[in-house]
Amino acid sequence: MAPRGARAAAAASSGSEDEEEEAGFSRSYFLAKEKEPSSGKKRARAAAGKLSDLNLVDEQVLRASLAEIPPKHEEEVEALTRSYKDQYRNWLFELTFGFGLLMYGFGSKKQLLEDFASTTLTDFTVIVINGYLPAINLKQVIATIAEMFWDQAKSKRKRQPGTRSQLSQPFPSQSFGDIISFLKRQTLDDVDDQVCLLIHNIDGPALRDAESQQCLAQVSCCPQVRVVASTDHVNAPLLWDKKMVHTQYRWSWYHVPTFAPYKVECVFYPLILASGGHAQTTKTALVVLLSLTPNAQSVFRVLAEYQLANEKEEGMAVSSLYTKCRERFLVSSQVTLNSHLTEFKDHDLVKIRKHSDGQDCLRIPLVSDALEKLLQELG
Repeated sequence: MAPRGARAAAAASSGSEDEEEEAGFSRSYFLAKEKEPSSGKKRARAAAGKLSDLNLVDEQVLRASLAEIPPKHEEEVEALTRSYKDQYRNWLFELTFGFGLLMYGFGSKKQLLEDFASTTLTDFTVIVINGYLPAINLKQVIATIAEMFWDQAKSKRKRQPGTRSQLSQPFPSQSFGDIISFLKRQTLDDVDDQVCLLIHNIDGPALRDAESQQCLAQVSCCPQVRVVASTDHVNAPLLWDKKMVHTQYRWSWYHVPTFAPYKVECVFYPLILASGGHAQTTKTALVVLLSLTPNAQSVFRVLAEYQLANEKEEGMAVSSLYTKCRERFLVSSQVTLNSHLTEFKDHDLVKIRKHSDGQDCLRIPLVSDALEKLLQELG
């Protein structure tokens, strides 16, 4: 029998031989790759291709083709949506007792929520926030609620002499904290109606930041305000902490998949297999403008007409726009015009640049053909 030391030496020798064999195989593999002809590498890369090499279709053409695709399972989808109407009374009951309603599930919930609001929330003043828009001016929304409550309280004070208003200055000029304090002081003794904020896509791109969510959470705490919202992003619950969910929003979660297409919500998202163009930019601008007030649309038209008539100029001076709008009785003060311009800037409808003489100039970031088409569609 061989000594124990000899057997150990033999095993070590065998292991080192295996390692050398593996190392030799690896070296041979990489040496063969280095000797591969460069033309072969190029052919391999060309065969792989790039996404940028694809001949993409115009987005308007692609959307038109998508619109022609017949929907499937229409009867089943309609029956599913109708089945949720049986829950309307329960939803209203929870709203009445201070809970917020959060709807989630696959499919657009826009039509479902608007039907619930129009048929069941008849005792509420419903204010709609389209969270799927690229930009939203939340302070303006909250100021609108405060102004409505102030008008109601004012009419009550006329019937009850001896009381004073709690805020004397216009709400848009107040700080956010002051407006929230005013809203939290309102009770049924002060105002007649409750407000319901109907938020489509509370997890939308314009509302995903912490500041917007904190703002909405504080508004939802006000005694005369209720919130009904929908969400579609899988990570939406990460927007809120425990306090916001249980104390401020007080969410009551409902799984309401509708399987309805996201026709309106996806207008602002470019299609992957489509090339961008002025047509899509014009369509996006039109959707935003139609959601604004008639006066805001008229102010935009004044600016657009000036830009078309003076294409070589750097833009329209803010003072000139104010003068023209004042002549047409579209605005009553510079503050009103500034609120419209803020709305335009938030939605990227207008760009501000410095004129050669130092004045602020306004310019719509659309070529003349696209701008003319936009005005025609705006009517």
